[in-house]
Amino acid sequence: MRKRPASPLPLRLGLDPVRLRTPDVGDTPWATMRDHLVERLPRVAPERVEEMLEQGRIVDADGPLDLAAPFRPGTYLWFHRDLPEETPVPFPIGIVHRDDDLLVVDKPHFLATIPRGQHVAETALVRLRRDLDLPELSPAHRLDRGTAGLVMFVVHRERRGAYQTLFRDRRVHKVYEAVAPHDPDLELPRTVRSRIVKERGVLQAREVDGPPNAETLVELVEQRGGLARYRLTPRTGRTHQLRLHMASLGVPILDDDFYPVVREQPLDDFTRPLQLLAAELAFTDPVTGTARRFRSGLRLRDLPHSPA
Repeated sequence: MRKRPASPLPLRLGLDPVRLRTPDVGDTPWATMRDHLVERLPRVAPERVEEMLEQGRIVDADGPLDLAAPFRPGTYLWFHRDLPEETPVPFPIGIVHRDDDLLVVDKPHFLATIPRGQHVAETALVRLRRDLDLPELSPAHRLDRGTAGLVMFVVHRERRGAYQTLFRDRRVHKVYEAVAPHDPDLELPRTVRSRIVKERGVLQAREVDGPPNAETLVELVEQRGGLARYRLTPRTGRTHQLRLHMASLGVPILDDDFYPVVREQPLDDFTRPLQLLAAELAFTDPVTGTARRFRSGLRLRDLPHSPA
């Protein structure tokens, strides 16, 4: 397999450039690279494609393309996308651990782990690459934008596979904390098992009939004033698993905008963080063979005090 060439463009604000490759065909309907890009990038207005070409922002291995550049098959192209307007997330990223291989951080609520959709510059990955000057940094796993707590990043490209495989193969012990209503009739601890499906483009995951593919141990830590603190230990990693399992028990996590029903929250409203925290990660390091354990320094809201 032919190795992909390195990008001639540097990172911008911690972001890699987009890489495209033109089709390996000789007879094509495109006379110019401009024609191909207009068809290849339907979400970018043709006029914007032309502006980017005129500004020298789209390059191949030999340098910037001009507006009249003829189409060439099997050619790599690079460019930086236009960034969406974003409201800064007004919370810092806490550094829990840093060494030559790993960076473990406390991601705040409302900050996405990686660029996606409307969240690009205001993501943990982009902030950390930029602020710590770590251009090869990549996440070993992800947290929902609404969930706070521990996220582990790999510092160098050659170590990515070893650490990402830990999470893929479920060899990381993860513990979460949550604040939710207290139901005195709910028998805990208990293990919740169900089959969860998440359809692309649909906000909520849902439970369906069939063999379980999601499992969570739910334990009660303390309760006061109608609320409780729970310890959640997922044994699988389905999308929204903890949020859905808590809602299915009748105790949805406090300030959850997805479960049991979707509630719209403006992207610049940071007043009601989801009360879910990735509190602990533990695993055997695949590179050094040593036992690793990391604990979050963040806290969820306090439970109400009991009346005197």
